[in-house]
Amino acid sequence: MPLAQNPLSVEVELPREDVALITVDGYLDVDTATEFQAHLANQLHHGRRHFLLDLSAVPFMDSSGMNIILRIYQETRKDAGSVHVIRPTPAVRRILDLTGVSITVPVSESVEKALDRVDQGPDAPGEQSGREA
Repeated sequence: MPLAQNPLSVEVELPREDVALITVDGYLDVDTATEFQAHLANQLHHGRRHFLLDLSAVPFMDSSGMNIILRIYQETRKDAGSVHVIRPTPAVRRILDLTGVSITVPVSESVEKALDRVDQGPDAPGEQSGREA
């Protein structure tokens, strides 16, 4: 079986009982999206309502990755949860901004700032085009 050309590494930490910090390393594209989605679905299944997606080590993301982020966003909103993107690389940030995803899904520069936003709730002030205030 050939190795994936762009392997994906996904680490999950639980800073709180209902919060999953998911650190992604590698290309988030059509070849790796299913693996990423499985990690998110597993955390959702275990009762996590808030997802902090650290994309600081993702050099490239295509529409497959964006679709998964938007799907988990929709799922978490059903249970008053949230999704936050943390430290996206410039290439990923550009895609999030160009497609408008960063308007819907907050972007934070640190785990601490994302956790503050979780505490403030979904209608917290300070978002403007997905950028930190």
